[in-house]
Amino acid sequence: MAERSPETNVIDFRAAEQLLAARDPRGAVQLLDAVIAAHPENTAARLLRARAFFLAAQLRPAELEFQIVLEREPDNAFAHFALARTLQRANRPDEAQRHFRLAAALDPRPDFLEAARFEPPNGSGRPSRPSRSSRSG
Repeated sequence: MAERSPETNVIDFRAAEQLLAARDPRGAVQLLDAVIAAHPENTAARLLRARAFFLAAQLRPAELEFQIVLEREPDNAFAHFALARTLQRANRPDEAQRHFRLAAALDPRPDFLEAARFEPPNGSGRPSRPSRSSRSG
């Protein structure tokens, strides 16, 4: 394979962003594979590739990429949130909840806080209310 220039990597990264926005995650992954091969330490490219894997329903590769990002940037709230969504989609709710809570603790955005909420005891999605008979007055 010919040596890639820094400009080529930037062009491929930007093109991958556009492909992801156009809902072509597999095309984005192909471009990002070359960028990451040239620069395996590039966390931004890995995060974008993880998102592309997730959108392509390739959950195991998405999980692995998000984990690599979090090894390098343990305070990356978005990576925790995205890993949680990946684990949730893979039917691993307990692991997902841990990362939802970490994301909300690192960045209290409304969507992160909503995803991190504790499940109410009644399971209805709303806090339980006392029944009329148990209320005083």
